[in-house]
Amino acid sequence: MPEMPEPSIDPTARIASGAIIGKGVAIGPYCVVGPHVVLGDYCRLISHVSLTGHTTVGDRTVIYPFASLGTPPQSVKYRGGPTRLTIGADCEIREHVTMNTGTEDDGGLTAVGSKCMFMVGSHVGHDCKVGNNVTMANNAVLGGHVVVEDHVFMGGHSAAHQFVRIGESAMIAGVTGLGADVIPFGFAIGQRGELDGLNVIGMRRRGYSRADIHGLRQAYRALFLVRGHFKERVDAVERSFADDPVVAKVIAFIRAGGSRPLMKASKTGLAGEGSPATES
Repeated sequence: MPEMPEPSIDPTARIASGAIIGKGVAIGPYCVVGPHVVLGDYCRLISHVSLTGHTTVGDRTVIYPFASLGTPPQSVKYRGGPTRLTIGADCEIREHVTMNTGTEDDGGLTAVGSKCMFMVGSHVGHDCKVGNNVTMANNAVLGGHVVVEDHVFMGGHSAAHQFVRIGESAMIAGVTGLGADVIPFGFAIGQRGELDGLNVIGMRRRGYSRADIHGLRQAYRALFLVRGHFKERVDAVERSFADDPVVAKVIAFIRAGGSRPLMKASKTGLAGEGSPATES
């Protein structure tokens, strides 16, 4: 049976008693690892990384200097309990990224998936749920309790208000503020974010067909670019696209939100076609 490689720990690093360090982990100069931290196999801490709290980091994740992960929630509701932060495998966490643990009032967990990239200065707030293959560009930030589904891209300096949901494969333009939920595959832009069509480039990169994109465009127009009561439009689209699994994801997302605010279409409509629907 092959030998398990020992961790490589710089002599200036401080590893608290109780921390669990996987095989092949590399911990660089001046890193600090707390007593309740679990580092998966082959993780790399480049230097000056702070890991604290009840924090678990998945295999092969790389963390760059001055990242601070597992600190207490920035919430007046936090009561000092042993809440947690979990980070999946194969993530890249760049300089000055911050992530907080959860609060007692929402399950006590902040969860980040696998194969995510967090660029310089991005922030994941308490109780957030971030999916797999998510990218947050420089200084993109999530307030507390935000849900980010798989394959989302958030541009630089974008910000999600607490409790916002961002659907699968949505794209958030830089310097966009999100105060309402963003549908799967949606493209949001603007200081007070509005939908400006679909993330077609992202869909193509994920292998969606031309027919998939065409069908979703039709559904988008029927949902957001015609007049009438929104609930009736949702019902009509669900019936008309009953056999379309891509549209079904959008409908399921809208229904799951209940009475939560849903981001509306911008005045430019979809690819310059039509005008936004009247909400009633």
